[in-house]
Amino acid sequence: MSVAPAAPPSALPGDPEALIAHILARYHEVHRAEFPQAISLARRVEEVHREAPDCPHGLADHLEAMFEELESHQQKEERMLFPMMRMGGRKMVGLPIPRMMSEHEEQLVQLERLAELTKGFTEPPGACGTWRALYEACRKLDADLREHMRVENEVLFPMFAPPA
Repeated sequence: MSVAPAAPPSALPGDPEALIAHILARYHEVHRAEFPQAISLARRVEEVHREAPDCPHGLADHLEAMFEELESHQQKEERMLFPMMRMGGRKMVGLPIPRMMSEHEEQLVQLERLAELTKGFTEPPGACGTWRALYEACRKLDADLREHMRVENEVLFPMFAPPA
């Protein structure tokens, strides 16, 4: 699992409808598929290697909490914000956008904790394949979430900023 480089803004759809569709397919659905896999890997590593000094105790629970918060956030976007945007509701999105950006800040704190628990996504020497796969999954989750938030904060949300 290698992390794809961030798409330059020019490579992203310039139309809000197409950009929303891109976000849903590239990020929302991918997160929904990959978080449960990472949680499962973390549970296995924590169970099998619980006595190892470098065992990432609490990682599975942290990933699970992150996923629950992320799913709640994505549901708000999918059920409220994105439909408002699709209807061109510039005035209506004035409240939800700052809330979504605040939740993005909260997610960044969770990503910092993820890096702490995995010691910077660096598995210990001699780590088993499951442990290596877990840290690769965590690296990808981190990169994808950061890029997801960047696309929304820096590309999508400004499309709906009030005229200057």
